[in-house]
Amino acid sequence: MSDTPTTTNSTEGASYSEQILESARRNNTELLLTIKVELNNDPIKLSELINSTREVITNNTPLHIACQLGNWEFIDIVLDIEGVEIDPQNREEETPLHLAVKYTNNGEPEHGYFIIDNLLDAGSDPRIKDKFNLKPKDYVDKDHQKLLELLESAEYAISMEPTEAEQLAEFENQGAGEEDEGSASESD
Repeated sequence: MSDTPTTTNSTEGASYSEQILESARRNNTELLLTIKVELNNDPIKLSELINSTREVITNNTPLHIACQLGNWEFIDIVLDIEGVEIDPQNREEETPLHLAVKYTNNGEPEHGYFIIDNLLDAGSDPRIKDKFNLKPKDYVDKDHQKLLELLESAEYAISMEPTEAEQLAEFENQGAGEEDEGSASESD
């Protein structure tokens, strides 16, 4: 039997998965925090529950749903839970970032910008393409130049980060430099 609690909660009659989806839909942070307490504030169990919970038709996670609806309070709590996947993909291969951009286009530009900025700060990857080969920036309305610049800036910042191979080479070079310094000081 799995430790991920998807079983029925005896007081509500709905599974934790059903409750967390409803919490995301309604921005019901009280319900989310109740689930967190019932799971003994265990971030592993909570992140596993959030990561494994999906809507049947869309394959959306709770984070997808909250981003699609602009439910910041729910998003804020979820982003602080260690182990939660920030870039899961749904049936359309969209990430929560894709859906946050679409939310922004539908009449909430400043609130959506705020959500997107926080998703990017939490590590969301703006380079991920959906099944139509489109990145989140490709969905930005022409009127939202500031949002387009934010997403392009995030892409650029990621492209400037060293690759794992570059990081390993730098680490090895630092180690070799320290060995040289150590032998030089011994001869003095």
